[in-house]
Amino acid sequence: MHPALKWTSYIDQAIALFGNADVYFGSHHWPLWGNAEVVDFVEKQRDIYKYIHDQTLRLAAQGLTPREIAEQLEMPKVLARSFSSRGYYGTIKHNAKAVYQQYFGWYDGNPANLDPLPPADAAVRYIDLMGGAEPVLERALQSFDEGEYRWAAELLNHLVFAQPDNVDARALLASTYDQIGYQAESGPWRDVYLSGARELRHGFSGEGVDIASARDLLVQTPVERFFDTMAVMLNGPEAEGEEMTINITFTDLDETHVLSLKNSVLHHQKATAAAGANATIKLTHELFIRMLVGQAGLRDTLFSDDLELEGSKLDALRFFALLEKPDGRFNIVTP
Repeated sequence: MHPALKWTSYIDQAIALFGNADVYFGSHHWPLWGNAEVVDFVEKQRDIYKYIHDQTLRLAAQGLTPREIAEQLEMPKVLARSFSSRGYYGTIKHNAKAVYQQYFGWYDGNPANLDPLPPADAAVRYIDLMGGAEPVLERALQSFDEGEYRWAAELLNHLVFAQPDNVDARALLASTYDQIGYQAESGPWRDVYLSGARELRHGFSGEGVDIASARDLLVQTPVERFFDTMAVMLNGPEAEGEEMTINITFTDLDETHVLSLKNSVLHHQKATAAAGANATIKLTHELFIRMLVGQAGLRDTLFSDDLELEGSKLDALRFFALLEKPDGRFNIVTP
């Protein structure tokens, strides 16, 4: 069942169970008093979710694509007039596309969108086709002056991806994102546009996601989920041709996990230590996390007395070297 239908169902259940409530407290809304006000608010919330869900599927059944549905779909007046229905956080366009993707995936059925060129490659060809940077910039400025910011952004996005060092294109696209951001009712949408404008003017800034800062959270994460994260950290191309088994025994948890690397995929299971493993590492759960987030030097720790290692230390070192520490820093609006 789609999450939108689940929400609808749960709200229906809440109305059935607590339909006589006189006070409502919600996480994204101020309190409400009075049974009529409470019921009206909750019913409209229920119907917003279902309207977006049902109408998205209705339009999809007519052959409309996600972008076409998002452009066409509007709330009925009875719901649109409700203050809590306004798109100050989520938006109809955003949510309609999410409903479509849940059922049909990202592909909209148009073969041109099945395997398109990467943005930078396509941008070079678009700019060449349109006669070069100058006429594109001129037309984008005209669209900007006429308030056609979405079209200006589309033109300038191609130009910036084709010529990342084009100062005039970057400046005009930043101003375009400013205007779209100022007009956006949705807080997250405004954040996205203004963040894009900032990147165009000042380049990427910030520290990104530092996995080491989440050490305390990782300590509390179920061990099985942590090994799922390890599997995602594996550099698949670098691991091609590698086969090894690593036993990890947490001395403080009194449990062992067997890690198996084959076909550039890392599997894990909680089990008795595998015989003939390349290496068996016995250490505390906390030390293991410190190693993976970079707070404990990998080579120094593996060759220290802080843990017990049976088998090949070099294989263990080679295994951990295949795990990438996520950076979390990357450009969004520039190639």
